[in-house]
Amino acid sequence: MVSPPPGAAAVAARVGLRVGPAPRPLMGSQGRSGPPGNGGPGEGEGGEARKLQEGRVARGKRRKGKGKGKASAGQGGRGSGAEGKPGPQTVKEAAGPGAEAGARAGPREEAEGGGSVEEGARGIKGDKGSAGTGKEAQGKEYGKKEEWRVRARRREGVRPGRAQGRGGQAWADIAGTGAAMAAAAGEEEEEEEEAARESAARPAAGPALWRLPEELLLLICSYLDMRALGRLAQVCRWLRRFTSCDLLWRRIARASLNSGFTRLGTDLMTSVPVKERVKVSQNWRLGRCREGILLKWRCRNLKKKKILKKKIKLTCNSTTQSQMPWMQLEDDSLYISQANFILAYQFRPDGASLNRRPLGVFAGHDEDVCHFVLANSHIVSAGGDGKIGIHKIHSTFTVKYSAHEQEVNCVDCKGGIIVSGSRDRTAKVWPLASGRLGQCLHTIQTEDRVWSIAISPLLSIHRTFSSWTRERLGSFVTGTACCGHFSPLRIWDLNSGQLMTHLGSDFPPGAGVLDVMYESPFTLLSCGYDTYVRYWDLRTSVRKCVMEWEEPHDSTLYCLQTDGNHLLATGSSYYGVVRLWDRRQRACLHAFPLTSTPLSSPVYCLRLTTKHLYAALSYNLHVLDFQNP
Repeated sequence: MVSPPPGAAAVAARVGLRVGPAPRPLMGSQGRSGPPGNGGPGEGEGGEARKLQEGRVARGKRRKGKGKGKASAGQGGRGSGAEGKPGPQTVKEAAGPGAEAGARAGPREEAEGGGSVEEGARGIKGDKGSAGTGKEAQGKEYGKKEEWRVRARRREGVRPGRAQGRGGQAWADIAGTGAAMAAAAGEEEEEEEEAARESAARPAAGPALWRLPEELLLLICSYLDMRALGRLAQVCRWLRRFTSCDLLWRRIARASLNSGFTRLGTDLMTSVPVKERVKVSQNWRLGRCREGILLKWRCRNLKKKKILKKKIKLTCNSTTQSQMPWMQLEDDSLYISQANFILAYQFRPDGASLNRRPLGVFAGHDEDVCHFVLANSHIVSAGGDGKIGIHKIHSTFTVKYSAHEQEVNCVDCKGGIIVSGSRDRTAKVWPLASGRLGQCLHTIQTEDRVWSIAISPLLSIHRTFSSWTRERLGSFVTGTACCGHFSPLRIWDLNSGQLMTHLGSDFPPGAGVLDVMYESPFTLLSCGYDTYVRYWDLRTSVRKCVMEWEEPHDSTLYCLQTDGNHLLATGSSYYGVVRLWDRRQRACLHAFPLTSTPLSSPVYCLRLTTKHLYAALSYNLHVLDFQNP
């Protein structure tokens, strides 16, 4: 017996092979058993039988071992019969694990006329030409799965060397088999990772349409509507990933409500996938939302209240009972005015709730804050005491100066310029520069009470130009009470303070404009006491609006907000009703009454995001959540 090399027993145990002495050859009916040679059959009657057997084996190999000749792949043939010579046996060559393949070879049958019979592969150690059909034996050893992997990676298993007797070479083959099995286990893990990566790749089989270049597929899919794209995404994982491309949904999103796109195609919400925005826009169109209250405040609860460990004594006078709150949004923060101070709150991740503790408190006015804006990390506020306050958001810097003789109803700031409008029938222009605060640049006599004001966006667009160029390009519009014989909407030059033009000619007396906003440098929206929302395009005509929408219940419209594309939201005075309009239609799309009490408050201010609508009433701050209705 030949002792195995070191470590061979562990390898053989892991592979599952039998380690032990060679089995004893079987005896035939008349012949005697011959000693095993270099993998050949037992000799039977002598050397001639062995030579004859080797010749037949060689002829069987030349026929490629397909099982059609005299020497089949699984079982040896029969002898000639008369002389008692042994029949031929087909020897299977071992490739990869050679010894294991030899152990699986089929037994040779007894000769018809006599002779010795051996169990084919139990006494065979290999042959010099045993590497010929190695892939076939290896496939039977590891199974079809391992053989497919080897062919796919164009790798061949370890082929055993020539068997040298009955000793250590067989054990070397067993060790090589163990190494091959360990390598196969590592390759299996790599295959699993590759399969996970290929799941997102384009499928190899399927319709010829899938094998087109992605540019052509994008062009074809761009003609599909929203429903067809959704059904196509259910076919397979690759198509689901492909149909989620922003390019396919951009056209649909521009035609949807509040999807973050302006009329010019500018994307205002690049961080949110376009497909997700289209899903939420369906809730806007169908009016599906969830109503909630973000904040509640009462005048009596504001007295002597401690905020952020600062003792701020808040006094409520007669005007506080009818306060008109205002709010602004900036990133994930909400700024809202309550009585004579401004509070800053931070949104929670859902966007439909606030942290109860305010981030900051900005005070300085003796009476209520009527209006305020955010500009260049500053808060510019207008108060009922006739003063303008300037606060730095991230510091305690606060400046307050007298601006008008009566309450300041509105204020706006762009490009380092502040414009204010007051009940004293004047509009004034102020610089925001730190060294020139409180210096009035122009005083404009409007001859009527100013309710609303807005600066043209051209100042923001051309802020990189010189100050002289910005002043030449700058203008602002005022909305007045319409108590005189002139239009309540007039456009003024920022550089000279002169009247440039007035908008409209058919306003009835008392049709004051309570809110006005620029949508682009040449288009603006207005609303007020005449219960109409008007859309103006300065490039076409200044005498007549392009389109108008009438409030169905004939109530005053206090505020408006737009997404810059198709959606328009208005807040009316009766029962705190918020209405949504599709600007491509004349009729109202949806109405949301926020209160049901007879003495309900008007909606003084509205703010829009892609998923939420915020409405400020006298005592409550409401939110309409269109993301999770």
